[in-house]
Amino acid sequence: MAAATPLSYTGKRMKMTPHQSTYQAKVYRDFRAIEPKEWRTIVRYFEEYQKEIRELEFEAYFEMVTAYTNALFEIGAYEKNLRMADTVIELSVMNNVRFFNGEDVFHTVLFKKAASCYHTYQLEKADYILRELLRIDPYDNDASMFLKKCIRKMHPSFVRKMRAAAILSYLTAALFICIEFLVIHSFYPQFKPLFEGVRNGVFSLGCIFLIAGDVIHRWRSNREVDDFVAIQRRRKRR
Repeated sequence: MAAATPLSYTGKRMKMTPHQSTYQAKVYRDFRAIEPKEWRTIVRYFEEYQKEIRELEFEAYFEMVTAYTNALFEIGAYEKNLRMADTVIELSVMNNVRFFNGEDVFHTVLFKKAASCYHTYQLEKADYILRELLRIDPYDNDASMFLKKCIRKMHPSFVRKMRAAAILSYLTAALFICIEFLVIHSFYPQFKPLFEGVRNGVFSLGCIFLIAGDVIHRWRSNREVDDFVAIQRRRKRR
């Protein structure tokens, strides 16, 4: 499959013959005949007829490039989606197109671009895009929920330290188990209850570190986004 490279719109800059015009109209009609959710068919068709599509009138071209960009996202071609999303956003801004076919194209493309960043582990970029969407519309619940998920995925140093402490506790508990079976059972059975208690305590401590780190990080992530949204909403009301 051909690589998805950002396309520069050429439009109809010269008078075309009736044959050319008819052919391009057919390219558009054939594209429209594809079922909306036949994502892979849309991708294959667009990549096969890129040259002809670039020469269409703007509205037809914009419709097709937007559908192609969305189809890339739907089939999981996130890297390609990221490249094409920039093309759609640029076309949208340059031609003052915010809504197209009843859809907020700018918001939809940006949101899916953030999702593509998330799936390709570009979490800082996803964070930035989602915050920009919330600055535009602080009442966008989907963006706020996704931002929380994105921040939770980042795993700051606090979470990494808590997980390291949990692993250390598990290893210590494993060491106690080895000592218990190799030494205590055979030579010091009177200390068996003590070792069992210590081993279980250390293992439980590891569980506490692991759970507490995730719970605290989740709470902090939710609090950070809620505070950010609240600030944006106050700015909107001014």
